[in-house]
Amino acid sequence: MRTTAREAAFKIVFASQFTGAEDEELKRALIKADKLDGDDCGYLDRVLTAVFSHERELLDIVDGYSRDFPESRLYPADKSIFLIALAEIKYMDDIPDVVSLNEAANIASKYSSAKSASFISGILSEIIKD
Repeated sequence: MRTTAREAAFKIVFASQFTGAEDEELKRALIKADKLDGDDCGYLDRVLTAVFSHERELLDIVDGYSRDFPESRLYPADKSIFLIALAEIKYMDDIPDVVSLNEAANIASKYSSAKSASFISGILSEIIKD
């Protein structure tokens, strides 16, 4: 299921905020634990490639829309959610923008806070609108 794969991507990106790199061992463990199928693994590879290849660009976009709360002050969980959602919006045309926004809000509600979910939804809405 794509939601489960998206949460796995979140966990990998979140971990990278502390280690500085994608953790292949963690990725393999999540694929196994979450029983991700071939389509889910394909999504996971695509989104992680987009995130790690364009991380600075994606964070600069967040900075451009969140002038009062720069990327450097974001919680690592929120930063990870932004990276995944923006990678989908910018580089994965087969995923509707509204799906990326809704999934980001759901992940924020689950792994961060209600305020984070609202903040992330607001910023992503503005990015999509432009």
